[in-house]
Amino acid sequence: MENIIYLVPLFGVVALLYTALQSAWVSKQAAGDERMTTIARYIAEGAMAFLKAEYKVLAGFVALASVGLFYLGYTGENSHPLVVASFVIGAVFSALAGFIGMRIATKANVRTAEAAKTSLSQALKVSFTGGAVMGMGVAGLAVLGVGSLFIVFYWLFVKSTGAAVTGLEMERALEVLTGFSLGAESIALFARVGGGIYTKAADVGADLVGKVEAGIPEDDPRNPATIADNVGDNVGDVAGMGADLFGSYVATILAAMVLGSEMKVIDEFNGLSPILLPMMVAGVGAIFSMVGMLFVRVKEGGNVQGALNIGNWASIVLTAVAAYFLIMWMLPPNLQLRGYDFTNLGVFWAVFIGLIVGALMSLITEYYCSMGKAPVNSIIQQSSTGAATNIIAGLAVGMKSTTMPIIVLAAGIVGAYSVAGLYGVAMAAAGMMATTGMQLAIDAFGPIADNAGGIAEMSHLPKEVRERTDILDAAGNTTAAIGKGFAIASAALTSLALFAAFVGLAGISAIDIYKAPVLAGLLVGAMIPFIFSALAISAVGKAAMDMVKEVRRQFREIKGIMDGTGQPEYDRCVEISTKAAIREMMLPGAIAIITPLVVGFGFKGVFPDASSAEILGGLLAGVTVSGVLMAMFQSNAGGAWDNAKKSFEKGVDIDGKTYFKGSEPHKASVTGDTVGDPFKDTSGPSMNILIKLMSIVSLIIAPHIAVDGAKRHAEVEKQKAPVEVVVKANPTQKVKGS
Repeated sequence: MENIIYLVPLFGVVALLYTALQSAWVSKQAAGDERMTTIARYIAEGAMAFLKAEYKVLAGFVALASVGLFYLGYTGENSHPLVVASFVIGAVFSALAGFIGMRIATKANVRTAEAAKTSLSQALKVSFTGGAVMGMGVAGLAVLGVGSLFIVFYWLFVKSTGAAVTGLEMERALEVLTGFSLGAESIALFARVGGGIYTKAADVGADLVGKVEAGIPEDDPRNPATIADNVGDNVGDVAGMGADLFGSYVATILAAMVLGSEMKVIDEFNGLSPILLPMMVAGVGAIFSMVGMLFVRVKEGGNVQGALNIGNWASIVLTAVAAYFLIMWMLPPNLQLRGYDFTNLGVFWAVFIGLIVGALMSLITEYYCSMGKAPVNSIIQQSSTGAATNIIAGLAVGMKSTTMPIIVLAAGIVGAYSVAGLYGVAMAAAGMMATTGMQLAIDAFGPIADNAGGIAEMSHLPKEVRERTDILDAAGNTTAAIGKGFAIASAALTSLALFAAFVGLAGISAIDIYKAPVLAGLLVGAMIPFIFSALAISAVGKAAMDMVKEVRRQFREIKGIMDGTGQPEYDRCVEISTKAAIREMMLPGAIAIITPLVVGFGFKGVFPDASSAEILGGLLAGVTVSGVLMAMFQSNAGGAWDNAKKSFEKGVDIDGKTYFKGSEPHKASVTGDTVGDPFKDTSGPSMNILIKLMSIVSLIIAPHIAVDGAKRHAEVEKQKAPVEVVVKANPTQKVKGS
């Protein structure tokens, strides 16, 4: 039964074949007239130009980081230089995930606009299929990458040496595999921050000068920043989000595998079942995500959000059912991790809890960010007295929106721990992330629909076409907010699981905040999300200033723009966003990677009563708590501001009077939305990558800063010898195992 290990990469291959078939279908759809294809080409060329520039910089980072990892792997007692190969493959796969999403999104946008000439149903089919390519591409690459590399490292370190599954050789294999996650999360952070800076610089410039000063629509072809704005939707919300969830997916699987490796079991899989289970759950989740996509259908005038929800719930329910049979088959009835006893049924309930937490987080986020709901309506009402009260209302909504998600997360963590210990918390995260393919398909469809609306506007298509794309876009705004909430929740659970794995590898039993250095680490960790957010937001502000100046210059100097006889210089705006994003993404990214290294190695042996591992543990605790709250607050506030602004397009009632676009309350809402843009699309979504990346870097260096490393080495080596294992279902029965 050990050969089940080869089934994992097969799941990934199936997902990638589905991705290829769906991509081919999208490419075959009609792309519209010459004007539509010209605009789409501008967007595609701008998007690819950014990726090319970004990947050049990231290639240098990967090369530099590889040197450091090789040194650690070569000199560390429990490390291996192969961590470099794992790191590079993870970085390449993460970049490839973003590239796949970008390519299909820039094809699907114009085809969605063309399909909207026919019906809402066909437009949804094209845009959602484009999102499905992104979602299943990420899921397929993640499962294929983790599964294939695990097979290689398992044979190299464990099987070929005859070592025990619970011994140091398996620990070394998983530490090398951690490099894959580090590569994925490193690229994800830069892609998310860089993409967020790009898209919001363009968006703010287009809004402030085009809509507020010039009084022209957002996607008017006379606005020089409009192409850069459309490019930014793909750069930030497709490529950035794809790399983000790819990193989350991999980190979640890995954290559960590391904790599973500490469990000594007697099973039909040579003791591998707790390690293989997270990969198997991810694999079946990818398959049932594809099944759920079949349920996303809508009739003309139907509820798009409802259709997406049906597909999402179908994938969740099917994955939960499959997980039950998988867990009952693979895991023995009685298990133990770090002194905590639990059952295989408890592990299933932990996975189920993870799925429910993910679903509840989506519903709560939808409530706080959707048009027509009380939070968004409160912002609309306070727009009547100006931009200041609009901003105050949005900040309040964002802060309130942290309450229920945190309670749900806390309940999920306690529930998962009570039924299956720390392994249960890790498997809850794995359960939540199992349907990543579906979640990302729903999320990526939004930017495609948004771009389709822009192309329809700039191509002067019939009014009913824009009405259909607006219906898709409205649903897309909500799904984008929901996707961010899902990513944040997964990051919180994943970071806790990674934290537990770090504690084990570092040889510490607790984080004692009575120790002054540990408390100092906790406070510094809580501060990091604030400085990280400040850098990201200020980067958007500086880039937006450059964009505003450029748009004003073109309106002033290029004759005929406003009457449609002059041609704006779109490429200048694209260039400004690209350079700003590449320049400004470096410092926030460096903070996430360098800080754990400085604390872990810099304070080694400095304090007699507190090890550097304990101080680093305090830092991670502070980053995780502060980062999760900041992410929820910023993402939800930005989403609510955005939909408050969009509500004016259909008309809103304030004190018995109806206000539309162009009214003073609408202008106030535009200002609020502009403030919220970097919240929801730059700093907020980057928080979840920040906390995961810092945890993964800490996990990588844990063996190098471990407390009493020699003693721990000897204790783990003892596990290679045969021991008596008591099967609790029958206390009188003893089974020999190794």
